[in-house]
Amino acid sequence: MTFAIIKERKNPPDRRVVFSPEKCQEVIKKFPDARIIVESSDIRIFSDEAYADAGFEVVDNVSEADVMLGVKEVPVEALIPNKKYFYFSHTIKKQPYNRKLLKAMLNKSIEMFDHETIVNADKQRLIGFGYYAGLVGAYNGFRGLGLRDKLFALPKVETLPDLEAVKTELDKIRIPNIKIILSGTGKVTRGAKEILDHLKIREVTDADYLSKNFNEPVYCLIDVSEYNKRKDGGEFEKQEFYNDPSEYDSDFMKYAKVSDMFITGHFFGNGAPYLFTRDDAKSPVFKINLVADISCDVDGPVACTLRASTIADPFYGYDPINESETAFGAAGAIAVMAVDNLPCELPKDASEGFGDMFLENVIPAFFNNDNDGILHRAQITTKEGKLTPRFAYLQDYVEIAD
Repeated sequence: MTFAIIKERKNPPDRRVVFSPEKCQEVIKKFPDARIIVESSDIRIFSDEAYADAGFEVVDNVSEADVMLGVKEVPVEALIPNKKYFYFSHTIKKQPYNRKLLKAMLNKSIEMFDHETIVNADKQRLIGFGYYAGLVGAYNGFRGLGLRDKLFALPKVETLPDLEAVKTELDKIRIPNIKIILSGTGKVTRGAKEILDHLKIREVTDADYLSKNFNEPVYCLIDVSEYNKRKDGGEFEKQEFYNDPSEYDSDFMKYAKVSDMFITGHFFGNGAPYLFTRDDAKSPVFKINLVADISCDVDGPVACTLRASTIADPFYGYDPINESETAFGAAGAIAVMAVDNLPCELPKDASEGFGDMFLENVIPAFFNNDNDGILHRAQITTKEGKLTPRFAYLQDYVEIAD
């Protein structure tokens, strides 16, 4: 079984990779029947020379490989027919901008396995960059605070070599006496929480956060049961909410009234109540003035996120009265950080962490006859040019005329 580390071709360039040279060595040590070749790339965080020095063949043409391992979407013209591909295709939500890509994979008899669809038997995701998005997103939120209020000047994460350097920079700053709300329970939230804890910002209970004032910066971690409530006043039932959230309203305003900063780590499900609306943000009791929107659902549950921002220009302002974008730092504005590719700023750590997950959860399936059903559940398209039953709902999306 030959695996290829493919070159990333999407713009803006992405320096991340599925396996570092060291992780490639670990793969072939654990699975002697595995072979890895590397497509030459001048942007990858690990150089061609690093892979060659680790004992791997670096080539310009990887068509001999059985399985192609990438991170971002592969351009249609670069797809090699009759191969297995792993990358984030951004097609499973029927994204219009990638419909041609899905059609091309079907036409080229490609077996597509999306990193986002790699789940266990309980449908929990096994692979992702969420933890690193949380780390970088929270850091960027504090960087925005320092710039806007002229308190300190943190460097961009992309200028730092690794997570250790990021934390060294945080050791140089002091956070003012503010209250921070952090939403979510998953990997994104874990990364953001690591930054808050490294800054020695004290975590307080929900009850204390809502009712007390503090003479130090504090944060409160809230999950879906705390920022939503039943319309009839009954008890929150998590599984009911996930199955059908129509009987629930947002209860986020109680936090917005007492918070200065909001870091979003939550997953927003279809049909769920918006955390706060544009009308909510207009309210004189709405106190949040800085949002690090790691979730980055544009024009959705976090009303001030009008668009995704970029690593080059990560901040903008939201004018709640006019419901429009304004200058970052403008009087009365909510400062917004809504970069949608945050892990790209920390490519070395993100790649190493991703490789750990991919080796643990995916590679064994190629050598144990997919005993745990990992590949079966993840596969979107087949070598016969069809959608798998799990993703048959995409058929109407595929059939839309160009």
